[in-house]
Formats: sequence, structure tokens, C-alpha cells
Amino acid sequence: MNILMVHPHDIYSSVEPWTVRIVYIAREFIKKGHSVTLAYFPLDWNKKRPLESIEGVITIPFCRKCGPHILISNILELYKLAGWCDIVHFQKCFYHATIPAMIAGILRRKPLHYDWDDWEIKIYEVSTNPGILRNIIMAFLHILESDILKIVDTVSVASTRLKIECEKAGIEGNRIFDAHVGADIIRFHPDISGKEIKQKYNINKPLILYLGQLHGGQYAEFFIKTASKIISHYKKDLVFMIVGDGYLAEELKKIAHRLNFDGKLIFTGAVSHELVPEYIAAADVCVACFEENEVTLCKSPLKIAEYMASGKAIVASNVGEVSNMLGPAGILTEPGNVDSLARGILRVVEDGNLKDNLGKLARKRAEEEYNWAVTAQNLLYAYEKVI
Repeated sequence: MNILMVHPHDIYSSVEPWTVRIVYIAREFIKKGHSVTLAYFPLDWNKKRPLESIEGVITIPFCRKCGPHILISNILELYKLAGWCDIVHFQKCFYHATIPAMIAGILRRKPLHYDWDDWEIKIYEVSTNPGILRNIIMAFLHILESDILKIVDTVSVASTRLKIECEKAGIEGNRIFDAHVGADIIRFHPDISGKEIKQKYNINKPLILYLGQLHGGQYAEFFIKTASKIISHYKKDLVFMIVGDGYLAEELKKIAHRLNFDGKLIFTGAVSHELVPEYIAAADVCVACFEENEVTLCKSPLKIAEYMASGKAIVASNVGEVSNMLGPAGILTEPGNVDSLARGILRVVEDGNLKDNLGKLARKRAEEEYNWAVTAQNLLYAYEKVI
């Protein structure tokens, strides 16, 4: 099968790490004997990137600038590529990629598959300040995100909530396929050593780790407040680490400074995805904390899949897909509740047997279900339905 995949962001940038989803899935298609071309949109608009190959996946950069002439050019280029493929797969609803992908597929009479992994309009809503421009963009996103579902042949969803939204939009159940998040169970593994990370940051105490981008939809501030509570109220001598970067990084550092962590909270900044397994390996407890809202109800958090594949004890907020992902392999806490999250972390820190057992169960779930091979196979079922 020849598969044309389109992603609106930069698969080579650590600033946009969510692109690993489409890259991992493309690699799994190659392993299964299919051919894949992946069109993406570099973050650096002015930098020229050549055609490249990632483990057999041909990657082609497209211009990300705004303007009708750029959009038309991208439509024509994708139209040429679509002549080769059996199906056009695109992820997310950003117009600069979605519109060219859909037009190219329609003109070439190729089946269209939409990989819906996040509710983008809700993410945009919580990540931006009120204003006229915001309202205009939200209205446009709403139209685009809803119309996509009416146009495509099949849809894959990363959460039960997104499946419900598809059904509300009138999409028949036989056109909706599960494509939950996964992990690379070879790259993320319990045998990886975190020793170098501990040496780098001079860590000789239990490490509590939070992994994620520092923007409005991630709730790193919740983690910081929980860490402060554990240190000040429970008097625990632990080290806390936030791995990731984003536009809220400086504000979060100011909050941490006011809470006077005295060196017990480490901000690593952006870390390449290749190094993430070592940071997770260094942790004694891995945290995925959220509030309960329209964004988190739709999420299938990548960090949880990678924590599980690494065989780590996980403490997470019980919201959206989290309980389905973890099953018995983690501690579930009340969303948005600092005390509940603190108690969950302390349960693991204070019980070595619990920590080890949770880690073993987590790895087993990653091997059996939450890996990219399973996700890719589910997508292939969707493709085969319409080809």
C-alpha cells in the first residue's frame, strides 16, 4: 500500500514534539511492508530542507508561510504526490496542511483518512487570551474541524470522548477507528539507565518527574504546587524535575522561585525525543497531572504510554483516557486536587514493593496494547475498508 501522510508541523523540531506520533506510525507502516511519504511543515519558514528519509519514510518539507499563493502552491504539490498514493492520511485540523491534503485527495479521487488525536479548538481556547482575533480564529477552527468529519472517508480517534464527538457529528460507527497513543517499546525500556542524568543534575535523592510541554494545556503549575506541598507540608526530601519547554516556562520558573524550592525543582528545558528515555529512566515516580476540562477529557497522553514502556510507577489524574490506559498499572488521583496528587506520589515513594509492582504492570500494558505497532495496525484496518 502507498500511503501519503500529511502533518502540519515540524517533525524535526524538539519544539513540536507531538509530531512523533505520525513519525512512529509511518515507521510501523514501513516495517509492515508499505511505502510511506510524509509531508510536513518546518517551523523555520526560511530554512530550506532537502527531501530526507527516516528509516525508509520519505519526508518532504512544505512551506508554512501564510498567504493564498503559498496555499495554492502547496495544493499543487500535494496533488502531484497524491497521484502516487492509495490513501491520503492527515493529522490535526490546521488549514495550511488540511486544506491542501483534502483538495489533493478529492481531485485525485483518493480515499481520505483523518487522524483526530486532540480537540484543537479546545486547546486553542485554553491557550489564548480573549479578543476579537481569537474569536475569529476559533470560529474558523470550528468550521474546519466539523467539516473535515463530513468530507473524509474514515476517522481515527485517540480517545473515547473524540469518538463520541464523531458520533454527535453524524459519523457512522463503521467509519470510526481507535488509534490510541503508543510508545516505542524498544526505545523506551526498563533496562535503560538514568545514571548519567542523575550525575548531570547531581541528584542523590528520589526523583519525581513531570514530562510535557509548558503551555496552557499541560498543567505543569499543578505539578509545581504539589511539589511545594510535599516539601513544605510533608517534609519529604525529594527532587522534582520538569522536562520540557514552552511559552509558559518563564512564568512557571517565577512561580517556583516564589515557592522557594531551594534547588529541589529542576527545569531541564527542551529535550530531544532521543534523550527522553534516559530522563524517564532516572525517575522514581513519573507524574501525569491534569485538570478536568474539554481538553483533558479528549486526551490520550503520550507521556503515559512512554512512562509505561519505561516500566515506571505512574501517578496520574483520573480524567479522560487515563484510567483506560493505566488500568491497574498506576495510581489514579483526583483531577486538579493538589492534596490527592501529593498523597499518590507519597504512596509510591514510601512503598518500594508498590513502586516495583506498578512498574512491571505498566511495562506489560505497553507491550500488549499501548505501542505504535497496535496503533498502526488499527489504522491499516481503516485504510483497507475504503481502498
